[in-house]
Amino acid sequence: SVLTGRELEIFRLIGKGYTRKDISESLNLNVNTIGTYRERIKEKMNLSSSNELLSYAIKWVQKTEE
Repeated sequence: SVLTGRELEIFRLIGKGYTRKDISESLNLNVNTIGTYRERIKEKMNLSSSNELLSYAIKWVQKTEE
């Protein structure tokens, strides 16, 4: 599945090193809501762990912001 605009925004922030709390404050959303978005992103991208999500997001940010 393709990520929604909000999921992509959160994925980008994850790749920039933002924590759940940082993201929630930045987007004015509840920390639990960010957790839900992270789980959806992992599911859509077939990623099994938060570390895998972080690694993939960092690589994506580096590639797209070259």
